[in-house]
Amino acid sequence: MSTNSNTPNNSEEVDLGQLFKLIGTIFDRFFNFILRIFKNLFLAFVWVILLVKKRIIILTLATISGLIIGALSKKTVAAKYESSVTVVQNYPTGENLYNSVGYYNDLLKQKDFETLGIVLNLDLERTKSILTFDVEPVVSDNEKLLAFNKYVKQLDSLAATKIEYEDFLDNNEDHTHKYQQIRIESSERNSFKSVFENIVKSINLNPFFLNEQRKDIVELNNTKEALELALDKSESLQDTYKRVLEQGLDADETSKTSEIGITFEGSSETDKTKEYDLYQSDLELRSQLVQIERDLLDKQYIVEMISNKQDSGSASTTNTLFGIELNTTLFLGVLALLVAMAVLFGIEFLKFIEKFNKKTNN
Repeated sequence: MSTNSNTPNNSEEVDLGQLFKLIGTIFDRFFNFILRIFKNLFLAFVWVILLVKKRIIILTLATISGLIIGALSKKTVAAKYESSVTVVQNYPTGENLYNSVGYYNDLLKQKDFETLGIVLNLDLERTKSILTFDVEPVVSDNEKLLAFNKYVKQLDSLAATKIEYEDFLDNNEDHTHKYQQIRIESSERNSFKSVFENIVKSINLNPFFLNEQRKDIVELNNTKEALELALDKSESLQDTYKRVLEQGLDADETSKTSEIGITFEGSSETDKTKEYDLYQSDLELRSQLVQIERDLLDKQYIVEMISNKQDSGSASTTNTLFGIELNTTLFLGVLALLVAMAVLFGIEFLKFIEKFNKKTNN
């Protein structure tokens, strides 16, 4: 009897022991896997250091050669000049602007300078000097964060919790930002102010945006008239209220009615509160009227230029490498170093493959 009762307990102890042993084995394998990764990374780092030490002369010569070529290229390679302008979009014209810039670049790639000159109202000589067009948003990290907060507030609480800032930036198109910078790179120092003006003019004359502008101005003017009428009535009501209060001071304590039949009841504190409410209403109407005036000024232009930089072009002496701007000399020096390292790594890798094949065949 006792033997039979002890049998299940022994079985449970064995099962628990096997379970703990299995868990321990899993953790051992996991930590060994992580350890092997770090070990291999360390060995790879040591291998790179040893390779650089072994080939330091070759890498140094490659870097010096790149720096020398970069220094000489400043004197031999034709200079490039940049002109830029910043525009503000009062309407969502960004996609149209980016498409226009893409169209101009396509004409340059096709060497269709005649068509480009006609579109931009530019003579053939200056048109041929243009190397490329570019447009990019002028926006700070703080403005991106404000845009994200504004976007999240428009969503319901459930959807807002699923939106991450990085995902918002990835899905946010560059052309949606209000401020944009248009840049022209050319081979000659020419004034492209007229080109920028023509680009902006082509958007300002777009029929769709002209129609939207007309509707907005009509709506704003109607709102302005309604606010002015409401403000006049508010001022009239304040004057009437003041007369009633003045008459109430001379009238009998129980008389609360003015000649126009308006009845005021309550204490003097209530009267003060009503007077304050009328004053606040007047301020709010005036504030709305000021905002309408500002909106009307903004809607005068669909897109407008707010700053011109280097109308005649400034010499471009920088190149971009991995998102970092470097001068030509340093750029070619770093590029030569990276190319030399890539070649050396490739040679070492091929040697490793040959050794591996020999071991496999043996």
